[in-house]
Amino acid sequence: MSVIESIHVDGQWQTAAAGGTREILDPADATTLAVVAEGGTEDTDAAISAARRAFDEGEWPHTPTAERAALLRRVADYLQRDREEIALTESRDTGKTLEEGRVDVDDVTNAFRYFADLVMNESGGRVVDAGSADVHSVVVHEPVGVCAMITPWNYPLLQASWKVAPALAAGNTFVIKPSEVTPLSTIHLVKLVVEAGAPAGVANIVTGAGDPVGARFGTHPGVDLVSFTGGLVSGTKVGQAAIASAKKVALELGGKNPNVVFADACATEEGFDTAVDQALNAAFIHSGQVCSAGSRLIVEESVRERFIAELSSRAQKIRLGRGTEEGVECGPLVSAQQLAKTEMYVASALDEGAVLRCGGERPEPSEVRPADGYFYSPTVLDNCHRGMKVIREETFGPILTVETFRTEDEAVALANDTEYGLAGAVFSSDTARARRVAARLRHGTIWINDFHPYLPQAEWGGFGKSGVGRELGPHGLAEYRETKHVYENLRPAPVRWFAG
Repeated sequence: MSVIESIHVDGQWQTAAAGGTREILDPADATTLAVVAEGGTEDTDAAISAARRAFDEGEWPHTPTAERAALLRRVADYLQRDREEIALTESRDTGKTLEEGRVDVDDVTNAFRYFADLVMNESGGRVVDAGSADVHSVVVHEPVGVCAMITPWNYPLLQASWKVAPALAAGNTFVIKPSEVTPLSTIHLVKLVVEAGAPAGVANIVTGAGDPVGARFGTHPGVDLVSFTGGLVSGTKVGQAAIASAKKVALELGGKNPNVVFADACATEEGFDTAVDQALNAAFIHSGQVCSAGSRLIVEESVRERFIAELSSRAQKIRLGRGTEEGVECGPLVSAQQLAKTEMYVASALDEGAVLRCGGERPEPSEVRPADGYFYSPTVLDNCHRGMKVIREETFGPILTVETFRTEDEAVALANDTEYGLAGAVFSSDTARARRVAARLRHGTIWINDFHPYLPQAEWGGFGKSGVGRELGPHGLAEYRETKHVYENLRPAPVRWFAG
């Protein structure tokens, strides 16, 4: 299998300077999907230097807003043109279903179009009243410079778009490092940005490991901003390195997300069915490999037994298999490492007293589920409590834990009892209660009677250890800008502060 020229520097696609390669595996059967270049420090430095030149000496930062917006719209059009190809790539690379891949492409398309519209609808700056007709004072926003981006393996295309689209809209240049596990759709995205007309050096990609590629982003003097999405440990290291050299930093570090279900949400059969269905979606979409997964079910005690019995029954019926197969509802975990991690968390929970209601094992192989694939059955763990490792830590697997409450205050306390604060949900037929609880939850996104939808025009990010900064929305664009105050004296005259 030939090596893909997966490194793009200064307008040229190439292999790694040191000749390194990496096999990209299909998680459904552990076979090789592709062989990509394994970049190193030399490739990373070259990409950053190219982005630096393109920003300092090139035309892109000074390109009229309408032209930058038009490029973003062309990228959006190309994404739709290549929708099936990209969705298939995303499915095979990450293990998610083909339909999930299609949804991702549509969401990415919407993100590019949103940021194109956002910059086009802005005014030229904010005029500040200086208290004098002789002064013209205005606050303007300018591109931050060279943006270094590190994206995760679970939603490689989507997370790349949340960084690339606002960075380009603001007039920046960038170097992106996709996860070494799932780089293929990001390579395709950079090709589309180039095809759309990005000048040489504006869009660069280096495929390779977090160390040395991602680690170099934080220390290189040519980088102005580091944007990272991924795990807490790696993100903290990247952030510390970047802050040490006074770079701007944006970190999205995951979550441990509560799904609070009140008994009144289950008072009717329709309400009960909806709450159970949403709990399944919250926990098991993409095999739970979602930073906002509702992996902590917090259910009112009076409906607990019926709710968990029905939830477990439905979880056992989820059709596992290769994501490209017809009728499959949930694919494999992304890697052998992630499979082992999931098994570790389940074993730990059982050792600490959790009760297994379903799952807890690798499923039997089948025609759509190869024996060598990284499959794990949707798992429900009952009788869980805050002292358990599986409750405290982000598992990133098909694991749903169950906790119970009796009062509203207890529900809020449980939901907020986490170091993270990315997302959460509350299900209740009492609108006043639902909104009251939502206001008390310390998480960046709160859903009421729903789970998982997001809007490109609404900010995404979290409290606590879920990170620093926001993506999407106006604040997502602001992350990629510097703010400048221009004060103009229209009638200059001597000040005479000094007598001489």
